[in-house]
Amino acid sequence: MKQVFNRVYQCIMILCKIFLIIEILIAALVVVTRYLPGIVVPTWSEETILTCMIYMAMLSAALGLRRNAHIRMTVFDRLLPKATVKALDLFGCVAVLAFALAMVYYGWNFAVTMGMKGAYASMPVISKFWLYFPIPLSGLVTALFEVEQICCLAGPEREEG
Repeated sequence: MKQVFNRVYQCIMILCKIFLIIEILIAALVVVTRYLPGIVVPTWSEETILTCMIYMAMLSAALGLRRNAHIRMTVFDRLLPKATVKALDLFGCVAVLAFALAMVYYGWNFAVTMGMKGAYASMPVISKFWLYFPIPLSGLVTALFEVEQICCLAGPEREEG
């Protein structure tokens, strides 16, 4: 099962890298076209960069959860019994899972209802659904990684040595 989570992690990481590369290329294009006479700055550039940035930010937050890279309060971990720390970690994972599922549910509803009603100003053929879609997508990935964390925390304790 760990291989499945690793594969999902790698795919999301590659997707974030692709979004970053697209952002950099479009931003470089905008900068170059501003200084070349006779070439017009593409009107779609800013909205495309913004959309890529939103996808990258939302998905990379889920990646950080899997690696436990987010800021967390651990100052009392050495003072509390291991069972209490494990229970608090489990509670935190369940709370994040609940939030992730809310992101999926409400994010999808918002993307479908509000997103389908609007379009990008510079690209009227593209629905704003794609601007709001990272919210439920990130919620889904976050929920998946939190399920992995919960399974690891709730599983039997392994002895080191």
